[in-house]
Amino acid sequence: MKTARAKVVLTDYVWESLDVERKTLGDLADLVPMKTKKPEEFLDEAADCDALLNTYAGPITAEVMARMPKCRIIARYGIGVDTIDLEAATREGIIVTNNPTYCVEEVAEHTLALLLACARKVALYDRLVRGGRWEVPPGKPMFRLSGRTLGLVGFGNIARQVALRAASFGMRIVFADPFVKDEPRDIPARKVELEALLRESDFVSVHPPLTRETRGMIGDEALSKMKASAFLINCSRGPVVDTDALARALDAKKIAGCALDTTDPEPLPDPHPLRGRDNVIITPHVAWYSEQALVGLQAGAPGEVRRVLTGEWPVNVVNRDVRGRNRAGL
Repeated sequence: MKTARAKVVLTDYVWESLDVERKTLGDLADLVPMKTKKPEEFLDEAADCDALLNTYAGPITAEVMARMPKCRIIARYGIGVDTIDLEAATREGIIVTNNPTYCVEEVAEHTLALLLACARKVALYDRLVRGGRWEVPPGKPMFRLSGRTLGLVGFGNIARQVALRAASFGMRIVFADPFVKDEPRDIPARKVELEALLRESDFVSVHPPLTRETRGMIGDEALSKMKASAFLINCSRGPVVDTDALARALDAKKIAGCALDTTDPEPLPDPHPLRGRDNVIITPHVAWYSEQALVGLQAGAPGEVRRVLTGEWPVNVVNRDVRGRNRAGL
């Protein structure tokens, strides 16, 4: 007797081909690709799905999961899972996976690119030259990186790679992370409290996951503790930084500038208080991207779906408490 094929709904994607997904799932499942932004746009199709592949569309709440009674796994293509209610998923018996390593090098490199752009006023000078000006004074003062302090808020995989790269410039590196108890032996970074990090750093780069505790953690109070000559860099999640507080800090010249790959909201509306400033650099949430990273991105989530559909426990399970009490029987 022929076994019925599973149904896998892909809520949204930003790449050109789905050949990787179709090859990974093979004869196990029928892939239903969609390009949606909100659950109400994909729920009718996903109501009878066996698995959900997800990029940005969300949030995926308890109510959304209750309307997908057959769904065994929600597999995120990216690293963060802040758009998925993990407690609700565990209660519903749905396995949630992410893809934690596909773009570690890319985000670390982009962070350093933004740091260098701030330090050397690259965007400012480019705009000046495009406008017909050829002069040094508008970018003053600038300082060499050697001996300056980089503060890393959060010290996970990406931040550690940032630290290694920054060390090659002779930078002094400090980090604050309540979940990291000891200083690493292989990375020249010193653990400090967040307040000390903000006070000492010439560049503050934020790398925590987005949680209830980290949402808006870089707000008025944190920004007021930074040096007036310091730059803020965010390649993590936009809502980690309070956007309104950041605009106020820039207006009051409490910090020298910022470079953001992620914002809140995203994309920023036009006009917006952060747009059009000479001391603000914004890139369109592109830190994750390289051709190599795209291969890992596309293979990760459907690979986890395939494991669940064939009765295997996935590799990168976020809600580990679901083991032994999930719809997949794993």
